Amino acid sequence: MLITVGELLHGPVGERTTDAAVLVRDGKIVAVGPREAIVAQAPASVARWDFPGGTLLPGLIDGHVHLSFDASAEPFTALLGSEVPTPRLLDAMAGRAGQLLDCGVTTVRDLGDRGAAAIRLREAITAGRVRGPRILSAGSPLTPPGGHCWFLGGEVADEAQLRALVRRNAEAGADVIKVMASGGHITEGGAAMWESQFTTEQLAMAVDEAHRFGLPVAAHAHSAAAVASAVAAGVSTVEHCLWMDGPDGVDRRTAVARSMAAQGIAVCGSLCGYDWRTKLARDGAAATRAFYDRLSWLDELGVALITGTDAGIPQAVFDDYVSMLELYAWLGFPAERVIELATVSSARALGLAGTTGRVAPGLDADLVVVDGDPRVDLSVLRAVRFVVARGEPCPVRGTEERA
Repeated sequence: MLITVGELLHGPVGERTTDAAVLVRDGKIVAVGPREAIVAQAPASVARWDFPGGTLLPGLIDGHVHLSFDASAEPFTALLGSEVPTPRLLDAMAGRAGQLLDCGVTTVRDLGDRGAAAIRLREAITAGRVRGPRILSAGSPLTPPGGHCWFLGGEVADEAQLRALVRRNAEAGADVIKVMASGGHITEGGAAMWESQFTTEQLAMAVDEAHRFGLPVAAHAHSAAAVASAVAAGVSTVEHCLWMDGPDGVDRRTAVARSMAAQGIAVCGSLCGYDWRTKLARDGAAATRAFYDRLSWLDELGVALITGTDAGIPQAVFDDYVSMLELYAWLGFPAERVIELATVSSARALGLAGTTGRVAPGLDADLVVVDGDPRVDLSVLRAVRFVVARGEPCPVRGTEERA
């Protein structure tokens, strides 16, 4: 496959080529650079895609989704009543995966389902039966009896059960282990968001068991205490990271954040576009900035950031990825840096730097072409013309165009 474009963004800030081309063979990028030089390397019979006014960039990454949730007020209803994902649920998940792909998202990390549903979907995508992004799946997240998201089947009452569930998830094909270090807002009767659900020692046990299988651990942690415990336990990523201290308080712990940076622990803000825009309209700019500028603060302290939408929870839809990126821009991140976060930085933090996240020879061909220049205006990322996922051309539904 040969793709020619007016502008190519390689991923890292400042790396770009005008009037460029990318040559793909066997799912991998084999050559990148000025159009004339790359076209000269392409066989005459190669499939060609030409976007003279378009910009090509690495496929985007959503580091926190729940493909088995439907973004309704009770998003988990379809999961209940069966330990095995139904064909209807898998079809719905495939549709959501397709929505993400149409947004230019070629990699997602699914952080919690029931019955290994996302693993089933991942297998179908890998086999070519379903169109969708690369999926990193967590399976059932660890939670105490009756704890946050208990309905996903991950309740553990003691150390033996904790370690056993980590092993079951690993043996089922999980790519990451998810642990609910704090409570959350969608679980009626469970721990509050500002309450811890596991001790530091218990979290360390989960990390130890996950590492036996070579797996990272993602800690759902809204509270400052849960964040501190997760960092002390050596998790790989912290999800949400609100630093809550009671129902109304915030306790940003600089020493803990510096420890994150030193250990290479990344933070996924899990930002829903609906949430931040609703807060801005309701509470005004000052209150919204005070709530979300923890991202800027963490970035200044050297903590790696992962872009993620939490798609699937109430109001967090699967076809509005760019609204999450626009929050970073609203906070003052330059547009080109936001693109770097959504590609290079997120790939590195998820352990995929050698696989995806940049337009470079040897990496998987995860690519997206948009109309216009997203370095000038991030909203251009909504104008997706063409997506390549692991070397497979995926014309965006309704916009097929081939030279």
